[in-house]
Amino acid sequence: MTTLDDTDFEAGIPLSQRLARGDLMAAACPSREVLKHLTSRWGVLVLIALEGGTRRFSELRRTIGGVSERMLAQTLQWLEQDGIVHRRALDVVPPHVEYSLTPLGREAAEKVRGLADWIEVSVPRIMGHRDGRSQA
Repeated sequence: MTTLDDTDFEAGIPLSQRLARGDLMAAACPSREVLKHLTSRWGVLVLIALEGGTRRFSELRRTIGGVSERMLAQTLQWLEQDGIVHRRALDVVPPHVEYSLTPLGREAAEKVRGLADWIEVSVPRIMGHRDGRSQA
């Protein structure tokens, strides 16, 4: 799904690496689906919530203010399919399900945490732009 260009050739990047890397800018690239799952509002918040360790569904829902049960379930399902989240169903009554980050998920959480931290620190400047009080 990757598009090859002269800059890859000139940089001496082997064909196998170029093909394996993917190309987010290409409409049909499967990377886009993963990007959508990881960087959706709920995807980012699930990753951050699970950085602290294993959580049950109800605990995640309480932690992530404003997420509906349906959206949380869908987001967890996407992230599980992508290998980012591990789902563990406990054989107890009533049934309990726990979610945790996989090693791949911990890597992703670290990346989105940087973006989330930047957003938190930058909110005053961003809001200043919205309000017309640019603090460039």
